[in-house]
Amino acid sequence: MYYKFSGFTQKLTGSAPTAAYSPQVKPGSGVSGLRPGVPAEAPAMIFATPTKVVSEAGSMVEYLGANRVPDLQRLFQTSDGIPIHLKRGVPDRLLYRTTMALTVGGALYCLVALYFAAQPRNK
Repeated sequence: MYYKFSGFTQKLTGSAPTAAYSPQVKPGSGVSGLRPGVPAEAPAMIFATPTKVVSEAGSMVEYLGANRVPDLQRLFQTSDGIPIHLKRGVPDRLLYRTTMALTVGGALYCLVALYFAAQPRNK
C-alpha cells in the first residue's frame, strides 16, 4: 500500500502509487514528477552597485598597509617575563587596569545590592 501526507487531516493516508510518488503535484493538474527546486531564471540584482569579478580586478592585489604580522610575531614570541596581554606597553596596561577596576567595582556593587535586598522592609 502507498501513503501520502494529507494536508487536511495532518496524517498519513492511503493513496495511489502515482500520488505517493509525486507528493508536490496536485491531483488533476496533469503534471508528473517533482517540481524543480531551483528557479529557471536568476533573481534580480538587489544591490545598487555592481560587484567586481575577480578576473576584472586584475592580478594586482591592493593591500591596506604594510604587513605587520612578522613584527607582531617577533614581539609576542619574545620570552621577557611579561604576560602576553601586556606586551604592547601602555595601551595594554590601561585596558587591563580599566577592566580590572570595572570588574571589582561591579562585584562590589552586586554585593551592596544584595545586602540592601536582604534587609526587611519597614512598614
